[in-house]
Amino acid sequence: MRVRQTPPGRGTGGVASPGGGGGPAKPAGSRGADDPELPSPVVGPSRPPLFRVLGPGLITGASDDDPSGIATYSQAGAQFAYGLSWTLLFTYPLMVAVQMISARIGRTTGHGLAGVIRLHCPAWLLSGVVLLLLVANIINLGADLGAMADALGLLLPAPHALYVLLFSAISISMQLFLQYTRYVAALKWLTLALFAYFAALACVAVDWRGLAWHLVWPGHALTSGYLTTLVAILGTTISPYLFFWQASEEVEDLHVYPQRVDLVDAPSQGRRALRRIEIDTLVGMGFSNLVALAILVTTAATLNVHGVTDIQTSAQAAEALRPIAGEFASLVFTVGIVGTGMLAVPVLAGSAAYAVGEARQWPTGLERRPKEAQAFYATLVIATLIGMIINFAPVDPIRALFWSAVLNGVTAVPVMVVMMVVAARRDVMGRFAIRGPLRWLGWIATLLMGGVVLAMFGALL
Repeated sequence: MRVRQTPPGRGTGGVASPGGGGGPAKPAGSRGADDPELPSPVVGPSRPPLFRVLGPGLITGASDDDPSGIATYSQAGAQFAYGLSWTLLFTYPLMVAVQMISARIGRTTGHGLAGVIRLHCPAWLLSGVVLLLLVANIINLGADLGAMADALGLLLPAPHALYVLLFSAISISMQLFLQYTRYVAALKWLTLALFAYFAALACVAVDWRGLAWHLVWPGHALTSGYLTTLVAILGTTISPYLFFWQASEEVEDLHVYPQRVDLVDAPSQGRRALRRIEIDTLVGMGFSNLVALAILVTTAATLNVHGVTDIQTSAQAAEALRPIAGEFASLVFTVGIVGTGMLAVPVLAGSAAYAVGEARQWPTGLERRPKEAQAFYATLVIATLIGMIINFAPVDPIRALFWSAVLNGVTAVPVMVVMMVVAARRDVMGRFAIRGPLRWLGWIATLLMGGVVLAMFGALL
């Protein structure tokens, strides 16, 4: 096993791995020259400085636009035209704040979110948070696998179950057999699949005046359908699995880059570390919201104007891309769904495995070999398999995607409350406890999510 030397005085709370288990790491100096937190990184002409800085934040932002997100934004555009576009402008600073907080927890403490909750909160609270995450992740994961299979079926008709099995096997293999650094690089390149929606947006007739108005003013009656879609948008934009993933990946990077030490024990690294997290998160979440806005506006300008207000199949959703792709609309749609699905499914399964592993104090981390973290990888595989099994029930893939986003919105509220309380505690975060605008934005996001969820239930009842 590759062993990482633990710096003197580094607090581990009885464990020393990503998010709660101690991780094997590269030998010292293996990637030190590539560390974007170093004062004078060596950057070649083929690797721009910004690309080096982008990591957990970019992957988190791109995986936010998973098939569930694509279905939710498409449904919002088809049903309400530009009426919900304001959410993607309004939530940007909120989602940036929440993701920065989760990343700071991991980088500061050396533990993932579940690991920190285990060390500093009651056991019942830890069990409740992890259980909520597991349920939401597995349902979301199953819905994403089903949507990928359904989309591929548009091009190559075959039994739905066959494609579900195929994508499940590919996702599991990526995490079991790819080296962590290569795996992250592959996830970065998969984000390019999302650019199809920018191209589509440039080719449709958009009511720019109407869009501009709705970007700054909701202007719609608070019906149960509107509130449910609003919860779905918030749930797929500020999703609980993203909190756990980004925090755990910050911890994972402590083992990839040997010079890094958690900020509680190395506060001198704080300025550069927090600056890197800020840039990474701003860019990643900005990319996520721009793609989401492109999807919503494109479907509003193509489907809603032609009377299609309820998307029920992948074929209907693909019609939004016909202005740019013509008869190849299904192909472009399939590439987008499969590309984002291959990005999101490993993140969903991985965040579930991190949470369970940190809670149970197992060795965790994608940088470990499977034989070094058997329980962690077993959880990852089991979560994917359960999600796969869900697809054998008679559930419509598009509706499953939408309602998984609603479930994420409901689940996010208690998770965010716990995260905000922990991140503000000086006995947990030391001098890096959140305060000021970041803390206020985090609580605004939490209260907004909670208020909208309560309003939705009130309207439904």
